[in-house]
Amino acid sequence: MIARARHIIGKIFSIGIPVLLTVGLVWYMFSKVPFGTMMEILRGPVCYWWILLAMCLSVVSHVVRAMRWRLQLRSLDIEVPLMALSCSIFGCYALNLLFPRLGEVWRCTYVSRKGKAPFATVLGSLVADRAADAVAVLVLFLLALAVAFGSIEAFMDKYAVGRDILGVLRNPVWWVVGIASVGFVVGIALLFKNNPLVRKGRHVASQIWNGFAAVLTMPGRGKFILLTIALWGCYFIQLYVAFFAFGFTERLCEESSLAFGLIPCLVAFVLSSVGMAIPSNGGLGPWNLAVMFGLSLYGVTDSEGVAFSMLQWSGQTVMLVLLGIFTMIYIARDSGRASAKPVSENAVSKS
Repeated sequence: MIARARHIIGKIFSIGIPVLLTVGLVWYMFSKVPFGTMMEILRGPVCYWWILLAMCLSVVSHVVRAMRWRLQLRSLDIEVPLMALSCSIFGCYALNLLFPRLGEVWRCTYVSRKGKAPFATVLGSLVADRAADAVAVLVLFLLALAVAFGSIEAFMDKYAVGRDILGVLRNPVWWVVGIASVGFVVGIALLFKNNPLVRKGRHVASQIWNGFAAVLTMPGRGKFILLTIALWGCYFIQLYVAFFAFGFTERLCEESSLAFGLIPCLVAFVLSSVGMAIPSNGGLGPWNLAVMFGLSLYGVTDSEGVAFSMLQWSGQTVMLVLLGIFTMIYIARDSGRASAKPVSENAVSKS
């Protein structure tokens, strides 16, 4: 009875918290920008062909992610057709629109059944997949700081919270405290290594490291790195081409001092990638706010930033819904062929 109650409470939290975060952040966004103001901008001169191109590029990025994952699975002796892997990605993101993180569970379950492999093994490959993404975001974040630190610093200096954050970053004492805290945690883990809680934490950390280390030693790791670059390149280009849909963002692409819009796009892209770590329905809320704040560094108003982010997010969401429907049709037809195959073999043996 207690276990069932815990399960129900866990489900409520796993579904309820993302929904509350989504609603809260969307409410905050439209408290800064009236909904009517955003709609006026969207009814203005907008070239939707660029948004359609971004939608098509999103399909390419999903297929590239499937190709990269296939390399990991093959290193584990798991063979799954590329179309099935691509549909697992499509279905994963479509499910995440309704229930954040549920898509990953379904994705691993589907692939483990399709490839006749243990669920834990497939899940381990997913950990490595996410670890590679985390490294990519970190590299892009450092690149954004290098090319746009002046703009970020000037923007943050306008606000009390931003000045406090910059104060912490500039104060070497806090860096010493941070390093000492990490050392303290490591020391506790070593001193109390037999404690159940510490053992569990070490086990999780070990799984994450093993999943990432497998990428560094697996055959085809060079292709894995190239596909990772291609994947995040697709993500970046999706956002960049959308800049040409609006006059206020297209203007940024005309300024050579901003590398023809590449620097503002990189800042907005990195902030939005970090925002996607916040559990919400399809990134609605944190992704939009991150793009809005990123564009505001370069003179784009909050109203314009929200209009841009909502249109881009809506286009990607429509494409995910279409891909989710395609995935359901593919799985239904694939299951039908699989169930019909034994019947045809029996018919041949009888004849």
